[in-house]
Amino acid sequence: MAIIGAGPSGAWAACCLARGGARVALIDPTHPREKPCGGGVTGRALALVAGALDVDRLPACVIRSARFTRAGLGEAAVVPLENRDSASRSLIVASRADFDGLLLAAARDAGAEVIAARVTDVAADRRGFLVATSGREVYAARVIGADGANSLVRRRLAQPFGRAELSIATGYFAHGVTSDEIVIELVADPPGYLWSFPRPTHLAIGICAQADAGATATALRARTADWMRATDVANGARLEPYSWPIPSLTARGFEALTVAGPGWLLAGDAAGLVDPITREGIYFALLSGWWAADAILSGTADPSRRYEDRVRDEIVSELARAARFKGRFFHPRFTRLLMDALHHSAQIRAVMADLVAGRQSYAGLKWRLATTLDAGLAWSVWRTSRTR
Repeated sequence: MAIIGAGPSGAWAACCLARGGARVALIDPTHPREKPCGGGVTGRALALVAGALDVDRLPACVIRSARFTRAGLGEAAVVPLENRDSASRSLIVASRADFDGLLLAAARDAGAEVIAARVTDVAADRRGFLVATSGREVYAARVIGADGANSLVRRRLAQPFGRAELSIATGYFAHGVTSDEIVIELVADPPGYLWSFPRPTHLAIGICAQADAGATATALRARTADWMRATDVANGARLEPYSWPIPSLTARGFEALTVAGPGWLLAGDAAGLVDPITREGIYFALLSGWWAADAILSGTADPSRRYEDRVRDEIVSELARAARFKGRFFHPRFTRLLMDALHHSAQIRAVMADLVAGRQSYAGLKWRLATTLDAGLAWSVWRTSRTR
């Protein structure tokens, strides 16, 4: 078994496979490394790896609250997050080098062979797959592609993501400052949000926009810098710019999504499994890595089909709902209603806390909003869920 990419999905798949007795080659030239993203790890993501990782040893900021603002609106709404102890953490933010490093160590300790090489090609033949790397060739009966949004495995064995299915995440690492609060400003153009996520030694600050929206990474970073000056969120920090692609599929894109084929499986960002509203992907990376390993270890005649059916039924259907909500979620009318509700309703603040922590499904969102008696929000979400 060859796994290409040693981020969360690849390393966790390798760990699960090796613990199940499989022979695994985990191939990646640079992991563990810092990754330009928020770095938020939800409680449900931590629960997936708790049996193999001592998460209490992970250097991380435990997030106490989320501060929401809306572009042009000065007053913020603060949403408390329950983080009393390690067993009930809603959200932590860690250095990706530290978090990914723990996963990679767990895979190695379980027996996976870690090959520090860049994969240059993947080709299928009647015997399996030939994986060409910068150092040597590796033959494998099966391949898991866990190599990110620009996945070589996806390009060779399936269909690459088009620009309309990708986002650009860009901004700055602000070194020397940190916090115990995330800050999120909802914006309509481009639809999404600006963020500041505190890591142990720095803030990860940025903005995300669809790659085909016409905004360049340079322009988006300039907007991030303007926001940082206006909010004084990283005063005096040393800034390090970053940019990174993130899958951000439409509802139609999810409906047509391919995540597996004969002898191969895609996991994490390579599979497109990222929440199109929050852009959270670590939980889905870990879950899909585990399911890929489970399908292979099951002994079924067609593990790729078993895996694809499970991902489609239990992940893709939920993310497609999020994609349908997204068109209105960042619309000024909805964000105005949302901010007003966050200011005045403890129930809405609880809903938002659960969305941040990944506890609130999109399938049940409109009904939970309806029970808060916030008719405007519930009606807006209901209309969105009916729009294709």
